[in-house]
Order: sequence, then C-alpha cells, then structure tokens
Amino acid sequence: MNTVVHAAIGYFYLLLTVRVLTRRPGAQMTPFDFVIVFLMGGVIILSTMGDDHSVTNSVCAVLTVAWLHRMVAFLKRRFPLAEAILDGKPQVVLENDEWQTELMHRMRLQDDDVMAVARSKGVKSLNGIKYAVLERNGAISIIKKSS
Repeated sequence: MNTVVHAAIGYFYLLLTVRVLTRRPGAQMTPFDFVIVFLMGGVIILSTMGDDHSVTNSVCAVLTVAWLHRMVAFLKRRFPLAEAILDGKPQVVLENDEWQTELMHRMRLQDDDVMAVARSKGVKSLNGIKYAVLERNGAISIIKKSS
C-alpha cells in the first residue's frame, strides 16, 4: 500500500511541477526544465520503490500512475474547469500591434520567439500580424492581418 500512496503523491507532484513550469514557445521545454523533471522523477522513484525492488512492487507503482493518468484525463474531459487548471487556456500575446507584456513576462516569452514563428509562416514584420496566440501546448499561432 505504501508504494501506491507514494506513486500517487509522485504523480500529482510531477503534474503540478510541469504545470508550474508553464508553457514554452514552440512547445519545447528547455534543457533546464528536462533536468528538473527527470531529476524529480528519479527522486520520486526512489521514494516510491524504497527498499522493495520486487516485480510486484514495480507493477503496483506503474499501474497506480497509469490509473491516475486515466482518471485525470477523464476529469479533464468531464469538467472544463479541471482542464483549464491542468492544461491552461490559450493566451493572446499580441493583438493589433500591441504586446501583452505582463502576460509575456509571466509566460517567459519574448517578442523574438513570436517573430521567429511569424517568419516561419511568411510574415516578415509586426505589421503583418493581427494576433499571436500562445496555445495550451506551448505552440504559438499567428493570425495574419487581411490585406
């Protein structure tokens, strides 16, 4: 039972940590973010497994995490508020040539990140962008101004 409790705590701790790290431009985590997540995962594995390295203990831990993942996915589908809390909502970072600087600061996003995505979409300058949206998955969507 100790394994199941530790696996559940570890799952929610990692879920919260990844959520707190916020979204990244281009849906990419930095090497620093990866190191933190993997390091915490390793620490959680140590506390979950303890001194019992049996196959049964390992299966219990994996099944607990899998079941929790299914339950969280179900809750997100069933309750929009849970989805908004866990996955966030799309955020408009540029609207009609005006940067949302406070939001961008909170999301650790720079205007150069947005402009890099805009250039990849064929928009050469800020004047060609109507909206730039930081999506829930960290990608940046560019809505061009109509000609």
